[in-house]
Order: sequence, then C-alpha cells, then structure tokens
Amino acid sequence: MQTATLSVHGIDATYYMAKDLAKATAFYNDLLGMEPSVHFPGSVSEYTFPGGETFGLYQPTTVDSFYTSGGVMFAVDDVAAFVKAAAGRGVTFDAGGEVSDTPVCHMAFGTDPEGNHFIVHKRKN
Repeated sequence: MQTATLSVHGIDATYYMAKDLAKATAFYNDLLGMEPSVHFPGSVSEYTFPGGETFGLYQPTTVDSFYTSGGVMFAVDDVAAFVKAAAGRGVTFDAGGEVSDTPVCHMAFGTDPEGNHFIVHKRKN
C-alpha cells in the first residue's frame, strides 16, 4: 500500500467565530475598510483580499459551540497610523495601542467585540 505525501500549498481561509454575526461583520467592515465578498446573514461573512487570502466570520448554530480565536495578522501600510485611526473608532488594542518593533516587523495586538484577538502587522522587508 502506498502512502500519500502530505503537501500543503497555502491557506484558503482563516475563520473566527461570532455569536453576533451582524455586529462582528460591522466591526470588520470598519476595521478592514471593505464589505464582505460573501455574506449569508446569520451564518457567514468572508472578506477576500487582492492576493486571494480570505478572512471569514462564522456564526455557530449554538452558543455552546462558540470559542474565541486569535492569530490572524492583517497586513497594513503603517501600523501606528492604523492603530491611531482604529482606536479613534473605538477598536481596543492591548497596551494602549503600543506598536511592537521586532527585528522583522511592526505589530499591534487588538481584540474584536466577540473577544477574538487579531494583529495589525507590517513586515520590514
């Protein structure tokens, strides 16, 4: 019997759960500066970026199956300017919106109204 070789060639989508899809969709419409490319009220909202990457929101059928997520990094041109503008619209960032400066990037950590964590991010190279 031959074993299949595993080979992942990309990420089709990253999804976060939302108890209130309408509220979460409104939050991400404002944060991302775009409307969903796919939207099924009470079920799913997806945002597809020019490079084909997709970020989605999913409303589970029962609250018992909800859990928070984290780890998505949204690419922005200027992290500090983005944080300032988003914070002015009520978006919550950790450490008062402090921008971390690492050897490879600038980033700031935020939280959506559902308790999901996200990062706004800019690579240095």
